[in-house]
Amino acid sequence: MSILGKIFTWWDGATIGTHWWSARVGGEQVGTDAQGNTYFRAKVKPGQKPNGSYTQRERRWVIYNGQNDASRVPSEWHGWLHGSFVDVPESYLPPAHIWEVDYTPNATGTPQAYRPQGALERGGQRAAADGDYEAWSPEG
Repeated sequence: MSILGKIFTWWDGATIGTHWWSARVGGEQVGTDAQGNTYFRAKVKPGQKPNGSYTQRERRWVIYNGQNDASRVPSEWHGWLHGSFVDVPESYLPPAHIWEVDYTPNATGTPQAYRPQGALERGGQRAAADGDYEAWSPEG
């Protein structure tokens, strides 16, 4: 992506501001997930201990690999980003189960989105009522 694209777009990858913030704070890369998203935390200064108090919480952030879509963050990394876990999730994840499915992107607003029978995008035709519906009238 061009430098102008990095400056003016926020929806397709990390912006210049995010890269600047990572460099300014001295972000330490702590891991990546299966989709290529990279996770960072602010480096602790010498003599400073990170603590879990609300006022001095360690700063953590993600740089997406591709479009910025929060649904692309796996649950274990979401918990880490929000301070539920102290260590990175890769250090204590259980093995994957055979019934677990791979990530599918959020399709809302795309041509792949679910559209029920009768939706305007599918022509707006729905099946006629088959007698199980009786209209209400105030006189009845």
